[in-house]
This record gives sequence, C-alpha cells and structure tokens, in this order.
Amino acid sequence: MTQQASSSTTPYYTVSDVALVGGGSNPHPGEISLAHNGVLFLDELPEFKRTVLEVMRQPMEERMVTISRSKFSVTYPASFMLVASMNPCPCGFYNHPDKECVCAPGVVQKYLNKISGPLMDRIDLHVEVTPVSFDELSSRKKFERSENIRERVVKAREIQLKRFEGKNNLYCNAQMEPQLVQEICTITDAGKTLLSRAMQKLNLSARAYDRIIKVSRTIADLAASPDIKTEHLAEAIQFRSLDREDWAA
Repeated sequence: MTQQASSSTTPYYTVSDVALVGGGSNPHPGEISLAHNGVLFLDELPEFKRTVLEVMRQPMEERMVTISRSKFSVTYPASFMLVASMNPCPCGFYNHPDKECVCAPGVVQKYLNKISGPLMDRIDLHVEVTPVSFDELSSRKKFERSENIRERVVKAREIQLKRFEGKNNLYCNAQMEPQLVQEICTITDAGKTLLSRAMQKLNLSARAYDRIIKVSRTIADLAASPDIKTEHLAEAIQFRSLDREDWAA
C-alpha cells in the first residue's frame, strides 16, 4: 500500500471554520486536509472559537471532508493526527506544585468547558504535563535516549502494518472500525473488570471506551506483547485525565 506524503500544519487560534475544514464559494481544502497523513497542531486549544473546533468532529471520525454545493460535491482527505496543547486554567497555575492559581471559583471549569465533551472523546490521550524542577533540569541522571524510543515506535508500527496487511487504507490501530476493534483487541476477564470500573467511575462514553481499547492495543505493541494485558489497559485509562470529575473541582 502506498501512503501519500505526510505534512504538518499549525493554524493560529483566529482561524475560521472554512480555513480549517475547507470550503468557500470555490471549494478549496482547509488546514486539516493539508495535514493529511501528518500532524495538525493546535496551540492554546480553548482560545479557538468553539464553532471552529466543533466542525472537526466529523472529519476526525470519517478521515475525510465532503463539501456540498447545489450542483456538485467535493471530497478532500483528512486523515490527520491532532495534537493540541492548553494551559490548565487562564492564569496557567492550576495544579502547579509551587505556585497558587489565582483564578476565581468556577473559572477553571468554565475554561475547560470551551472544549466540548464530544470533541474530547475523540482525543485519545489527555496528558497532564507538570513543571520540571531545577533539580531535574540540572540532574545528570541518564534517561532513555530518543533513538531507543524511536526504534520501539518503528517496531510497533511494523507490527500494525503486518496486522492490517491487505486491508485497504488501514495501517494503524487508530484507524480501526468498532467491529475490527472487537475482533482484534481481546481483553482478559481481569481487564474487563478494570475497564468496567473505570467506565463507571469516570462516566466514560462508548467512544472513550473505544479509544481506550485502541490505545491499550498500541501500548501492547510498543511492549511487543501479542496480548493486551491489564497493565496496558490501566496505562491507557490513565491517559484520560480530563475525564476525571475531580480534575478541575
């Protein structure tokens, strides 16, 4: 299978619906199609207009954009990886280990509510990045080298390419349809119990459940494990930090 060349785009938060998704009187591709097979990076996610963010929901599911006019319709590819960043609150210090958040009561939740639940459901990983202390910055402790991480990622992608060999336009776990997820991503009884408790405690949607299963399959691939183990599921659940009701309480 031949893949198109990948690219990346970083639109500013003042971008319009049409510029992001595509369209206009003479239809043209938007930023998400320009990022096809690449990365779409949205910095300061809550600063984007909510209407702009909401129009991404369908393309994120279908991996294509269809623009219809009275006499014709145009379809653009939009299989992109969405990477977004945001501050935890307007002042930037919510959950900071050393500095106190000065936001008024309810402001943090209002800030997070700029991003709808359905959109958050479509984002696989919610990773909270904590400040790095001076001791960590100045430490001479050796960490895993980027080259080693890259090698592990390449091997995991090779596993997925082999898994989906012969399946048209399917080459990674994220692209699996629900039926294929059930077929490929089998979990143990212990894993089902863990996932059931997480679903109830975090009040997760069916879409979030689907994302957790896919992420756990990828974590297993990175560990070169043929099976999804309980620890893989636990790690995938931990990546849903913004689903925790107490995160911005």
